[in-house]
Amino acid sequence: MKEKLTRKEEDLMAIFWEKGDMCIRELVDSLPEPRPSYTTVATQVKFLEDKGFLGRRPLANTFIYHVLVSERSYRGSTVGDVVRKYYGNSYTSLVSQFLEEEKLDIEDLRELIREVEKGSKQSLGNNDK
Repeated sequence: MKEKLTRKEEDLMAIFWEKGDMCIRELVDSLPEPRPSYTTVATQVKFLEDKGFLGRRPLANTFIYHVLVSERSYRGSTVGDVVRKYYGNSYTSLVSQFLEEEKLDIEDLRELIREVEKGSKQSLGNNDK
């Protein structure tokens, strides 16, 4: 995923990720006050469509927009960009910094390792089928 989202685009995508398919009017109604105009939101939705984050299908005299990039996929890509840019593509360096800054303790790390090992064993078991 090459395209990144602006803060406003991320805010709109967060609504789509939470609520699912909707038309622009429903999206506008989901925004907090003071709401931007319909045309402003429509322009931002067009940018999201051009970037490949949203698709649309016609319904009567409007369009229903749907998510093409999951929140998990977007977040993973964003984290990957940070790791590449600031940590020399080393996730170990990232985790080390969290440990050094006490944002992650040893027990959290052990739990993470258990989850990874559990996932790896399940993946291996699924390959046998």
